[in-house]
Amino acid sequence: MESIIGGPYMDQAEKLRSMVKSQEETVKEPAKRLARVITVTSGKGGVGKSSLAINLALQFRKKGKSVIIFDADFGLANIEVMFGAIPKYNLADMIFRGKGFKDIIVEGPEGIGFISGGSGINGLGNMNREQVQYLVYKLKELEMLADIIIIDTGAGISDSVLEFVAASGEVVLVTTPEPTSITDSYALLKALNARESFDAEICKIKVVANRVLNYEEGKNLFSKLEVVVTKFLKINLAFLGVIPMDMNMSKAIMQQKPISIAYPNSAGAKSVERIADGLLENKEAEGPKRNSLARAVANIIKNGFKNK
Repeated sequence: MESIIGGPYMDQAEKLRSMVKSQEETVKEPAKRLARVITVTSGKGGVGKSSLAINLALQFRKKGKSVIIFDADFGLANIEVMFGAIPKYNLADMIFRGKGFKDIIVEGPEGIGFISGGSGINGLGNMNREQVQYLVYKLKELEMLADIIIIDTGAGISDSVLEFVAASGEVVLVTTPEPTSITDSYALLKALNARESFDAEICKIKVVANRVLNYEEGKNLFSKLEVVVTKFLKINLAFLGVIPMDMNMSKAIMQQKPISIAYPNSAGAKSVERIADGLLENKEAEGPKRNSLARAVANIIKNGFKNK
């Protein structure tokens, strides 16, 4: 990786200081509306998390919303595989090589923007404080570029997953009827509840039951999870909806297309549309925004420079 000091980047440190300093002045100006940030997560892989994130984005676009997907499932690049696009640049290029969002945001179907899972956060642990401040500053800027930002986290209880969830005001937790999926969903919520940065009053967690036979099975799945979570974790869950078993979903994945494009009238696509409608109708989420994307990334890389 090229050094930020020397060559064409010799003035970069001073630029970073100026940009960070100007943040206070920017805040005094009439505030632009921040994007609504929705984090999609799961306790285990293979439950349809990334598929839901993409199809939610498509449904939001149909309703006139501008959407950016931030693929935080680092290293797997599920989103770019389903979109059939390979980004040329990533976040590291923005920090160290002067690239802008127009360079690292790739346009997907229906005008959806996405930042790839190869976005390089795991490799940014050696940034100095000014570089971290600059990254956070730019991510706050990102939250003014769209109506909705969907964060597709990794699966499980890694630090990065927990930080993205804890920093979010709105979380969609995807689970399935498989016993391991339910157990892992509880494990995720338990780890989240023990995290100092998590505030149950601010973070609203909404459950989607995927691959169920019918609505009743999905509601029963949610009820079982809710009883245990309410009793032992004191976290309030909300039931967002179900996505039924649909062979068209598998067909769409084989075609590397979202079901909302490949089979827009299928049961799976229609169920995601209802979930999107439910999210948009939720006026509670239109309250104060918290720069949750910037906060999460800052916390994830914070440990890398504690001793600097």
